[in-house]
Amino acid sequence: MRTERDEQFHSFVLNHRAALIRTATLLTAGDGHLAEDLVQSALTKLYVAWPSFRRADNPEGYVRRTLVNALTDERRRWWRRHERSVAELPDRPHAAGTGEDDQDDGLRAALRELPPRMRAALVFRYFYDLDVADTADALGCTEGTVKSQTARALDRLRGVLAETEIPLTGVTR
Repeated sequence: MRTERDEQFHSFVLNHRAALIRTATLLTAGDGHLAEDLVQSALTKLYVAWPSFRRADNPEGYVRRTLVNALTDERRRWWRRHERSVAELPDRPHAAGTGEDDQDDGLRAALRELPPRMRAALVFRYFYDLDVADTADALGCTEGTVKSQTARALDRLRGVLAETEIPLTGVTR
């Protein structure tokens, strides 16, 4: 027997899961499998805390924070230190091509080089165009930390992208 809470949660998942997967994919630098795991973990936590979510002043911020917390929890697991997941199986041939796909792959590879907190700051600031305050809320830190993490991440990203000759356009401090 489904309750009203179950119906509300089901409707939320149907309407927001795709956006959560996109955000998680960016947060994991293109690792689709880990992104799926993060979204599942975040949705499980969200279901348990559904009454708190419904009362939240900023539901989108609540969900972003839950997703970042799920990523942090995932990175802290002991077996994660010994295992590295990859988006594609290594025995598959890589399709060589040019253009936007190569740039996306290069950007994902460069994002992978960043620590998760820096990556999250960039994703929320530049991919989702959140302001510093909303990003700080999502990451659970101060606005100054967001500014410094973003600046350091951009410097590191520029360095990695310069080595791969992929331009970082449209992103300034």
